[in-house]
Amino acid sequence: MNIKTFTTSALLIIMSGTLHAKVTDHVANKLGDELTLIGAQSSANTDGSIPAYAGGLTANPNIDPLKNIYAHEKPLFTITADNVEQYKNNLSDGQLALFKKFPDTYKMPIYQTHRTASHPKSVYEKARKNATQSELVDGGNGLSNFDETIPFAIPQNGLEVIWNHVSRFRGPSLEKNGAQVAVQRNGDFLPIKTRGLLSAPHYLSEGYDAQKDDNILFYYIQTVKAPARYTGNVFLVHETIDQVNQPRMAWTYNAGQRRVRRAPQVAYDAPGQAAEGLRTSDQLDMFNGAPDRYDWKLMGKQEVYIPYNSYKLADQNVKYKDIVGSGHIDQDYTRYELHRVWKVEATLKEGTRHIYKKRTYYIDEDSWQIALADHYDNRDELWRVSEGHSLQFTNVNTPFYISTTNYDLLSGRYIIELGNEEREPFKFSTDMSRKKFTTSSIRRQGKR
Repeated sequence: MNIKTFTTSALLIIMSGTLHAKVTDHVANKLGDELTLIGAQSSANTDGSIPAYAGGLTANPNIDPLKNIYAHEKPLFTITADNVEQYKNNLSDGQLALFKKFPDTYKMPIYQTHRTASHPKSVYEKARKNATQSELVDGGNGLSNFDETIPFAIPQNGLEVIWNHVSRFRGPSLEKNGAQVAVQRNGDFLPIKTRGLLSAPHYLSEGYDAQKDDNILFYYIQTVKAPARYTGNVFLVHETIDQVNQPRMAWTYNAGQRRVRRAPQVAYDAPGQAAEGLRTSDQLDMFNGAPDRYDWKLMGKQEVYIPYNSYKLADQNVKYKDIVGSGHIDQDYTRYELHRVWKVEATLKEGTRHIYKKRTYYIDEDSWQIALADHYDNRDELWRVSEGHSLQFTNVNTPFYISTTNYDLLSGRYIIELGNEEREPFKFSTDMSRKKFTTSSIRRQGKR
């Protein structure tokens, strides 16, 4: 099966090179027809291995979203170092590098493809409206005429695809209890357990305030729960849309010093919070923050085996030690499916700096989530490989990551986010007030 570049009328528009983001009503009418309501290709691929979109898994608040509805399915086949050449056209460079790095242990179980991604009606309505009015401003660093989520359902360049990921719907609000697990070369690890709260301004209990929430994409706060030496440390972020004209506002509370400090360095290639140097700040959520240091080139659409419907990695009966291994996680807990993805290549602009000279992203067409990312050093050598393992949370009708992995090919170390051992790892639609996301609030929360 070969990688395919699609030439639908929508893709012809995309590849035309026009700088204007919004599309005409005539073009936007493709949404809900040859394109899904969120902008994916509705039809199946040529051989049917990617089915036509049938609406995904829709909201059902009475079903545990972490229950593996595909537990009865067996892999169609498994890719190993012995047969990887047969499937290389549907793999990223990063995936191929992992087979080369760990030829005896790395594998990819390939399952039947299910296009499970789905969103609330309000998200589809906003995506349709945004398609005809949202535009890039400030050299692509901000948005105008943008309503909450998915500004470019019919994107015309790579930067617009990235903006769809950055602004994608993450549920009304989210309380996430999990662990960042930095794994040493020999497999040793120490989980850093955290509680995170996230809300878009539209879902705060006070409601959206045009003055207070102008240029705010979301509010986020993270409190460290373990180990003891980090307990009570708090990190607060007001994530801005245009981060060049108004950089993200961030503060930290150090429980030992009992002080709140501004944290302007939490951006770009600054070391990620509690990541032991294994990822940069802008690698959280696969990519976040200002896009201004890179040129973003849209490479088209491809069919790639990506992590999908990753129920096994979310199993609450599994312990971290079961998943974490030397070099990479136990791949028996993974699930890969063939999906169409947007491929976007980011190249560092002349005169700017970042530890990654080039980055390649593979974005799922049905969810606008980055599924794979390859990161290259300043010698043009592949350095780090990231995967976003996701599933459809039917209780809030939205896809979201249940785990992300970042592999360092040079050191043999990696970091993974997990929630298997936590109580209520994902709690959506929690009532959140604007008062939670203030510096006075993090002082109160940061107690040992």
